[in-house]
Amino acid sequence: MSPASDLSDQRRGPIRYLPVVPGRLEFACHVRQQILNAKPQFVAIDLPITLSSCYERAIERLPELSAIIYDDEGADRAVYETVEPADPFVEALRTAREVNAKTVFLDPDVAERSCAIDAYPDSYAVERIGFPQYIASYRKSSRERKASLTVHAEALASQLQAIDLEADTLVVVALKLLDPLLEAMERPQARPLRKVRRKGVRLLNLHPECLTEVLTEMPFLQSIYEARRHGRPPAPDRPPIETKQVRGFSLIGVPAEDPKQGAVARGSQEPLDRQRLHLRLFREAQRIYEKNTGESVGLWQRRLWSRYARNLAMTQGQLLGGLFELTVAARSTIDDNMAWEMWEMAGAYAHQKTATDLMTVKLSGEQMWLDTRRIRIRRRLPRRKAGMRPTGLKGRKGEKTPGEWRERWAGFSICSYPPEDLVIENYGHFLKKKGKSILSEERSHTEPFTTSLLDGIDLRETLRNWHEKKIYVRSWQRVSGEVGAVVLIFDEDRDNRYSYCKTWLGEHQNESDMAFYATDPFENIVGPGIGRSEYGGLLLNLPSRRMMEVWTDPDYLFAESKPELLLLAALDYSIEKLVVYVAAKPPRSIFRSIAARMGLKIIYIPIGQLSPVALKKIRVMHVLDGQDKRAVAKDYIW
Repeated sequence: MSPASDLSDQRRGPIRYLPVVPGRLEFACHVRQQILNAKPQFVAIDLPITLSSCYERAIERLPELSAIIYDDEGADRAVYETVEPADPFVEALRTAREVNAKTVFLDPDVAERSCAIDAYPDSYAVERIGFPQYIASYRKSSRERKASLTVHAEALASQLQAIDLEADTLVVVALKLLDPLLEAMERPQARPLRKVRRKGVRLLNLHPECLTEVLTEMPFLQSIYEARRHGRPPAPDRPPIETKQVRGFSLIGVPAEDPKQGAVARGSQEPLDRQRLHLRLFREAQRIYEKNTGESVGLWQRRLWSRYARNLAMTQGQLLGGLFELTVAARSTIDDNMAWEMWEMAGAYAHQKTATDLMTVKLSGEQMWLDTRRIRIRRRLPRRKAGMRPTGLKGRKGEKTPGEWRERWAGFSICSYPPEDLVIENYGHFLKKKGKSILSEERSHTEPFTTSLLDGIDLRETLRNWHEKKIYVRSWQRVSGEVGAVVLIFDEDRDNRYSYCKTWLGEHQNESDMAFYATDPFENIVGPGIGRSEYGGLLLNLPSRRMMEVWTDPDYLFAESKPELLLLAALDYSIEKLVVYVAAKPPRSIFRSIAARMGLKIIYIPIGQLSPVALKKIRVMHVLDGQDKRAVAKDYIW
């Protein structure tokens, strides 16, 4: 937000009130910006007076994170409070030091401090509507005011009224306390009987492995925020576990620092965009995942992850999900290994150490928060001992001399591997059935039962409208025609990675003609005359032995990409009226017009609706240098 977005409606004479949402990154950025711009004489903060010395010590330790622990009177338990860089109250203390403003702790500690997280609208909304509109909307919403909130506000007001009323003062207070505090400041307040000190107050150092569970904002975001605050990229991440070293990540959206203006130039930067940070977290986790597993994450999977996380967040009344939603989405759309890498990358915080002058503790989420949620991740680890073979058992055949298999590749007559042909044909039949079922569902309708059951009772619609005391029945519209050609696109190949483009004819009546683009099998020789490749996209069409070379056909010159060329060929060679197109994005509208003129219809299936496990099985192909290699291919293909 720009500095012009001033909260002038919260100013009362020389006192200016800055309402914040505790523990949120956006408000920490805003507090720093406002203090650097205003440079007040006093910065008053809604923090306990009895913990002031611990907070001052913790501020000196930053960017190392601390936890303040004290005994809860009347209960046999301890209370923990974390000191985080992205907390607006902590940021107010830090920035006040930079502008030489005096800090005042307002909370006389007369009420019990709750460890529950207050319910606020998603703080990401300020990126879209701005801070004034966010605060105004919250204040307009009707909610019951508890008596404890009024007592707390009056206690803050009594401390605030003791400050020099003529001095320029900035009050950083929780948003829920703004209106009660403004009302309390309208009348003189008696000084409450506050605690002089608390028992058992200690400052502890947090163990790096527990940061992900106990911090309000995930450590990944706080590490970027801390680096952004100082105008430099973050150092390499800490290793989240003893056996794996995580590489560093680059900083997002940091403009060049003005050396003449120093901290003021840094403070006037735009706030970090949480949505972009989540996307960067996914990319960093994806990079480690692909390195450790050898698997690749497609663009369609990233889109599906984003949509899944958004829907989970909406169930919680939020715009963007937290770490729990992001991790669940990664596990559900990719696999458990990706969820593990995302959780570990989210806990990356380069500044935290275990050897300090304070006691280091490893806390759990249950000790810090109420109503915690659990996620179970079944990570698949490589089994080294399972690969050990008994003496005398022969392993996979290898080259006698380096390059032997490549030298024996003639390339005069190439063919496919029949077991892989059966797998791809069966999956093609599955896509044909799925395409027809989708089209049939689009043409079906549900209506209340009157005189006929039609095609059966629709239980889902009946239960959904059970309050109407009606039975709903469904009518299925038969789809005329069959599916002829199937186009399956794994990757649109914008970077021209899949350079091997071929057209293969079926060898018998049950095998489809195929046109495909894939990686070059000559670059990955796995056996004598056997090359391993990976599909980027393919076309299957029956009956066989009718397809000419599609990649050099002049009728398809206006196609802008390889997927569009395959779709044009499918429309050209399909005998049936329906053509199934599976990809991350639907085809351009011009192709539906072309299909309509040819009397055909394109059925689009998002690739995200299909099983990633099944797609992974059919994506690998092997090219054999002649049919004589089929007899020995089983010894080299895995």
